[in-house]
Amino acid sequence: MVGNVLIYLAVVIAPTATCWVILMLPRLVAAARRRRAPEPQGPPVERLAADLRRVRHSLATLPPNAPMVRRRATGEAYDALLAQACRAVGVAHRLDAVPEGIDRELERLRVEEALRGAGLAIP
Repeated sequence: MVGNVLIYLAVVIAPTATCWVILMLPRLVAAARRRRAPEPQGPPVERLAADLRRVRHSLATLPPNAPMVRRRATGEAYDALLAQACRAVGVAHRLDAVPEGIDRELERLRVEEALRGAGLAIP
């Protein structure tokens, strides 16, 4: 008696299950081929913006009698953060190519404005 019930269930369920597998096969294949989203490179943009604000503030509030090493290190840290932020949001920069001085200051201002235009909040 149990054998007859199992045969009956197999005859009833097998065609339905086969059709379901055939209909779902393209979705399963597409899901298997789909790639994951690429992992972001570097720190999050929010952290970059916070670091930029912090280093910019410390660069602006350096005392006039601060050692030149500290002044240069803070400026280079700020330039490195600007370059990272440019890579993160896809803004072109020439901070590495421009020599220190007025030209570098102008490039910093240009990059800051371009980052603001890209949506990065730098005061």
